[in-house]
Amino acid sequence: MSLTAAQAQRYRRHLLLPEVGPAGQAALGAAKVLLVGAGGLGAPAALYLAAAGVGTLGLVDHDRVDPSNLQRQLLFREGDVGRPKLAAAVDTLAEINPHVTVVPHDCWLRRENALELVGAYDLVLNGCDNFPTRYLLNDACHLAGRPCVDGSIYRFEGQVTVYETTAGGPCYRCRFPAPPPPGSVPSCAEAGVLGVLPGIVGSWQAAEAIKWILRRAGTANIELLVGRMLAFDVLAGEVLEFRYDRDPACPLCGDAPTVRELIDYDQFCNGSAAAPEASPRSLEISPADLAAKLAAGAECCLVDVRETWEWDLCRIGGALLAPLGELTAHLDRIPRDRLVVTYCHAGVRSMRALERLRAAGYEQVQSLAGGIEAWAQQIDPQVPRY
Repeated sequence: MSLTAAQAQRYRRHLLLPEVGPAGQAALGAAKVLLVGAGGLGAPAALYLAAAGVGTLGLVDHDRVDPSNLQRQLLFREGDVGRPKLAAAVDTLAEINPHVTVVPHDCWLRRENALELVGAYDLVLNGCDNFPTRYLLNDACHLAGRPCVDGSIYRFEGQVTVYETTAGGPCYRCRFPAPPPPGSVPSCAEAGVLGVLPGIVGSWQAAEAIKWILRRAGTANIELLVGRMLAFDVLAGEVLEFRYDRDPACPLCGDAPTVRELIDYDQFCNGSAAAPEASPRSLEISPADLAAKLAAGAECCLVDVRETWEWDLCRIGGALLAPLGELTAHLDRIPRDRLVVTYCHAGVRSMRALERLRAAGYEQVQSLAGGIEAWAQQIDPQVPRY
C-alpha cells in the first residue's frame, strides 16, 4: 500500500521517524483496532488513533452523551449532549481524519457477540469500567488470539498494560484470578476522576496500539507493555513500573487451561460474593419499587449517605443526610422499627452504609440500586444529575 501525496503531507512528521517511515504508516492505514467503550479512555484513544491514520476503528458503545462526560471525554462537545455517543464520535473523528473508517457497533459487549467483534479486528483497546466486561474481554481476546491494550482509572491514579497471550505474555486473570467483592471498588461515577487523567491513560493506550502495529509491520524492534504495567499518580506526580509474570496455573492461559469458552461473567463476578442468607439483589431495592412504596404511604426512612455538597445539588424528598464517614454519629436519628433505604450517587457507598447498619443491629435495610442517578433517570427527571 503506497501513500498518496495528500497522505504523505498529512503524516510527514511520522514519515521522518525511522521507526515509522512509509512502510509503518502504510501498516497503520491497513490496521483495524476495536475500542470497547467510547468513554473516558476510549475517547482520547480514538482521537489519537484516528489522527495517526489507523485505517479502521471499531467503536463499541450503547450510551448517550451526558453533561458529566464533557469534563474529560474530549471526543464530545456541548452540542452532542443527548446524542448517541457513537453518532457523535463518528462525526468528530471524520472531522479529524476523513481517511479513517469508523465502524460503530451500537451494543454492549456481551458473551453472545464478543468473539465475533474481537475476531474482526487486529487489536483491541479496553476502555470499559466494570469487572464482568473486563473478564469477558480478556477471555475473548485470548480465545480469538488478539492482543488487548488495557487501561484503568480511579480518582488521580491510572494504569496501562498489554495482554498478549499469543506471545506468551500474561493475561488479566494472571493478575486477578478472582474478581473483587461487588461494590468494593467504586466506579468513576462514584469516586470521581480528575478530568485530565483519562487523557493521559487513553493516550498511552493509543501509543501501545500504534507500537504493536509498527512491530507487526517489522518497521522497528519495539518493546510493548507485555508483562509490565505503568501506574500513574498525577496527584503525587509519580509514574511507576511493575512487572508481573504469566501464571502457569491460570485457568485461561496457563499450562492446563479450564476456561475454553466464554462463561456467564455477571455470575462469575457477582455470584460468589453474597452471603448465603442474603443475595445482592435482596439487599437492593429498585427505584420503581421504592417509588411504589412511597406512593402507597409505606413507612420507610431514606438515608442519604453522600457528602453535603452532593446533598445541596439534589436529594430525594423526605430523606435525612448522614454522610457515610459520619454514619455512626447519626444512628440515633435512624429508626430501627421500619425499613431503612440508604442511597448515594450510584449505589456503592449506600451498600457500604447498609453493611454498617446491619453490623449495628439494623435488620430492615436496603440500598437503592443505582443511587440517586438511577432515581433521576427512571423516576424523577426533575432531580438534577451530576
